[in-house]
Amino acid sequence: MSKATVKTASVLAFERKLANSDGLMFAGNWQQREQSASWQAVIVQEKAVRGTISNRMKTALSSDPLKVDAEIQKANLQRVDVAALPFDADTLKLTFTLRVLGNLSVPSVCNDQDYQAALSEVVDGYRTQHGFGVLAARYAENIANGRFLWRNRVGAEDIAVKVTHNDRSWHFDATTLNLRQFSQPQGDLAELAKVIEQGLSGDGSNLLTVEAFVRLGAGQEVFPSQELVLDNSRDSKKSKILYQVGDVAALHSQKIGNALRTIDDWYPDAVELALGPIAVEPYGSVTSRGKAYRQPKQKMDFYTLLDNWVTKNQQPEVVQQHYVMGILIRGGVFGEKSE
Repeated sequence: MSKATVKTASVLAFERKLANSDGLMFAGNWQQREQSASWQAVIVQEKAVRGTISNRMKTALSSDPLKVDAEIQKANLQRVDVAALPFDADTLKLTFTLRVLGNLSVPSVCNDQDYQAALSEVVDGYRTQHGFGVLAARYAENIANGRFLWRNRVGAEDIAVKVTHNDRSWHFDATTLNLRQFSQPQGDLAELAKVIEQGLSGDGSNLLTVEAFVRLGAGQEVFPSQELVLDNSRDSKKSKILYQVGDVAALHSQKIGNALRTIDDWYPDAVELALGPIAVEPYGSVTSRGKAYRQPKQKMDFYTLLDNWVTKNQQPEVVQQHYVMGILIRGGVFGEKSE
């Protein structure tokens, strides 16, 4: 069947190929990293505080000193979760596992065999022509540089990352790696990238264990993921709830996954904007900035690139091919919606 007769499948989904776990948090001392298996768990605790009124006031209030005084005398009562290192520990340990899966050319769900055959041809052609080396190198560097630590990375005195696969392990000083641009992997980083590439290219999987050690200082606050508060009633609810797994403070697997796939510096105007890489998303969305960097009108979004490639045989430039494969590795539901 020719590409001209292939239509986008109405039901199409891919499972994620970088399947990471939640990240658990533990506390210990920097000099005892080799004995970290016995470190104590970071505990989430509740704190009730009487805060001050600091939000913007309406013009009618702010223009009257008496009304301002009356407003700030109101108590801003808060019940929140907090997590911190104990005062006899100066280092945070964050650990998670990562399974790298292959067989990218076969979607988990597809209701159109002609489209699936055309898509498999595209993916197999990419693997033959380029391989997954470029993507694997970027995933490896995001592990080595500790990007997945998020706010816990800021202000750290030292950051060490240990990655284990079977009987092999690699050690990285995350402070020596740049978060805003990617390097050419060498040494341990190249070896780690090769293991990830083998997982993405093969029919099986590779399992990695990642341990990050962050020297913050005794008693310093750490930052697990924050849960979304869906109940607006604050009579008996906390205004901030931190994520925990079995009474251990933790990062969501989604948050870690977002950091691992922050490899897209191929979006339009990336060099001019100088914002660094963003997570691979179909429209290049960055919710913290409230912006989509791959607008459909630019024809650089995932759906336009994929449809042109699979159904029209219009091959994107090489860096955009990397981006499209990055989205398929990310996984998701990509079927065509009816108008």
